[in-house]
Amino acid sequence: MKVILGLGNPGSRYDNTWHNMGFEVIDELTRRFGVSKYKKECEALTAHIMTETGKVILAKPQTFMNLSGDCVYLLAKKYKIDLSDFLVIADDIDITRGEVRFRERGSGGTHNGLRNIIAVMGSQEFPRIKVGIGRGNPIVPLADYVLRRLSAEEQALMSPAIITAADMAIEKVIE
Repeated sequence: MKVILGLGNPGSRYDNTWHNMGFEVIDELTRRFGVSKYKKECEALTAHIMTETGKVILAKPQTFMNLSGDCVYLLAKKYKIDLSDFLVIADDIDITRGEVRFRERGSGGTHNGLRNIIAVMGSQEFPRIKVGIGRGNPIVPLADYVLRRLSAEEQALMSPAIITAADMAIEKVIE
């Protein structure tokens, strides 16, 4: 069993914000796999899918970004899986907008969600997909930037990145 976990903040207040790119990728995956609803478990909204390679859980933590590790811990415990069985998808301010990167492991960098997963789980040994969002306007505080809604133009720019990240998740976990 594998888990593809997209990081974001729950609630309509955070819909379509830069910090919710992980949620956007999970939503793209659920559309592709014909999932129409999520269930609530382990502090997350989850969708279970069967693939040729086995069961995959698509998850959107509901703990808010800075406590994402709590959700990972609960899912790992409930399903008796290792952290290495998770693929975490997150935004990254240090990558150019629209660029997507895969990493087998590494630090959390400036991302509080990734840092919390590492702190709670005691390991950096999990794969992740980073969706570049850039740093935005340098005079705007970082928290204000990542929690700002995307304009229609920005959505058009990020749509291909979301599709690329979903393709990459399928390649890494399902194929």
